[in-house]
Amino acid sequence: MTGTVIPEILIAVCLLLGALFMLVGSFGLLKLDSPMKRMHAPTKASTLGVGALLLASMLHSFAFDDGSLHEILIMAFLFVTAPISANFIAKVAIHRGRDMPTPEPPKDQTWSTLDVPAETGSPDAPEAPVRG
Repeated sequence: MTGTVIPEILIAVCLLLGALFMLVGSFGLLKLDSPMKRMHAPTKASTLGVGALLLASMLHSFAFDDGSLHEILIMAFLFVTAPISANFIAKVAIHRGRDMPTPEPPKDQTWSTLDVPAETGSPDAPEAPVRG
């Protein structure tokens, strides 16, 4: 009886932490006002929440059953795809101009993914690519 108390406490703590992070991520997604601010809620807080819930599932699996490592694959996929999706959300917000203005670009041809017109008269300015 006492041998199952510690795993149950660890599982409960992971479940509570996961639920708390998911709640914070959902609240942030609903309440933040701009896309650049809004993308942090699901990509940071909710990712940690899902990670904690999957950790609770793994702990339960090893404590009471044969054990399973499928959750590690899910976590790896989630932790790889969340930053990539945040990057795409940021690029779309920048291209649509729906968020704060972008900072001044450096003196080269492109800045991130936005085309910057080359200075006319600068001898070392590269030519702008022709788009068709």
